Amino acid sequence: MRFPRSSGILLHPTSLPGRFGIGDLGPEAYRFADWLAGASLRIWQVLPLGPTGYGDSPYQLFSAFAGNPLLISLEQLAEQGYLSVRELQEAPDFPEDRVDYEAVYAYKIPLLRKAALRFMSGAPAKDRDLYEAFTRQNAWWLDDYGLFMTLKEENRGAVWSRWPKEIAQRDPEVLQASKERFRDKLEAHKFWQFVFFEQWSSLKLYCHQHGIRILGDIPIYVAHDSADVWSHPEYFHLDDNGDPALVAGVPPDYFSATGQLWGNPIYRWDVLAASQYRWWIDRIRAALSVVDYIRLDHFRGFEAFWQVPAGEPTAENGRWVKGPGADLLEALQAELGPLPLIAENLGVITPEVEALREQFGFPGMSVLQFAFGKDPQAPDFRPHNYPRERVAYTGTHDNDTTIGWWNSTAGTDSTRTEEDLREERAFAKAYLNTDGREINWTFIRTLMASVADMVIFPVQDVLGLGTEARMNLPGRPSGNWRWRMLPGTLREIEQSRLKQLATLYDR
Repeated sequence: MRFPRSSGILLHPTSLPGRFGIGDLGPEAYRFADWLAGASLRIWQVLPLGPTGYGDSPYQLFSAFAGNPLLISLEQLAEQGYLSVRELQEAPDFPEDRVDYEAVYAYKIPLLRKAALRFMSGAPAKDRDLYEAFTRQNAWWLDDYGLFMTLKEENRGAVWSRWPKEIAQRDPEVLQASKERFRDKLEAHKFWQFVFFEQWSSLKLYCHQHGIRILGDIPIYVAHDSADVWSHPEYFHLDDNGDPALVAGVPPDYFSATGQLWGNPIYRWDVLAASQYRWWIDRIRAALSVVDYIRLDHFRGFEAFWQVPAGEPTAENGRWVKGPGADLLEALQAELGPLPLIAENLGVITPEVEALREQFGFPGMSVLQFAFGKDPQAPDFRPHNYPRERVAYTGTHDNDTTIGWWNSTAGTDSTRTEEDLREERAFAKAYLNTDGREINWTFIRTLMASVADMVIFPVQDVLGLGTEARMNLPGRPSGNWRWRMLPGTLREIEQSRLKQLATLYDR
């Protein structure tokens, strides 16, 4: 599927400014949309929007279908009368430059509970009708998710496979008793989902009205500690205790000499195939109701995936196993029609992976930071080799910022040596005809001028920020996903420069 020639910004909503410790779907999100429109940018890319679990990662979610309650705008709830202005005035002094997830959770969740109780006891009939319609339409995933989160609270946050056996194994009578016993908490989780999707739908509509489309993100795998695995254990390789028997990752690569051990359970693709991939069809359909385009993370895992026995300390002792390939993608297209998917084809990419991507017409990705090193695939990332069916990035959420990359030293973020870095920079200077000043803008202009249909820049590159603004360092167990943009950071000067480039290069 061809995408319109366009340009955009990668900025996850958690990174927006605001006084409640984390970016949300409130006023600052609308201001950012206005800024994008003023820069003649047409794409806002976000990371997965679900409720985060281990390590606060948007790629380790409690649900593949739910929204993150921490993104709910408290200000909008106050405007609706479910919170008071005084309650919002009592917000603590959160750090402006990062998300302190524990502090945000401790402050925000009690307020969301208050809002839920007030809604349940006194919402106007019109709002109640909307809520009831939402819960009916989404019961197929919402009931399990709400119960999962409720039971997780009751079990002090323990992984579901450590819950009492009758709950972990979903004894129907015990689950029904739990629904009745914890009705208020269960309803709160459902209410938060209702509010999240109401607020997100309004923001998405506002973006559309300003010519902006949303590029979302679907991780290929789901977290073990999720409503998805708890409610459908038959779809995953689990042992008798409900723990993963086989886990996902990638072999040694640019980022790590021992590979990346993600720990997600591996799918039982034979079981999913027997159901005609119904779960995956539902997942993609649900995502397309939330975003306009989807970046399909780790696309190569559909052709072949790296499988590691549970308990291994690193990803080194894994093996490649054939994935569902065209069988899954044909089932998706047969049900949903042409798919506006972008294939994240980074890493160890084989001709078979590229053939699968091209068979279905999914554009691949290029990262300009990868264009100048010794990796055999580096030439593919150089703009003179781009096909038009390409989404090109200065860097992604997994990369250092462009300024940080330019100033990096050996061992900070990859397996490169000091000699590698010197040669890489020398080649980049020659290729880009630059002395390295404003390297971030050199990158941006280079991609704007390329033939790639879509080009995306992390907002950190537009702002010229260094490593301190990095979103994620693959393999680091904690401290990721915390960066926030300071208030007033996005100025007219950057907006004007981007608008000039978007106009100059027909984006």
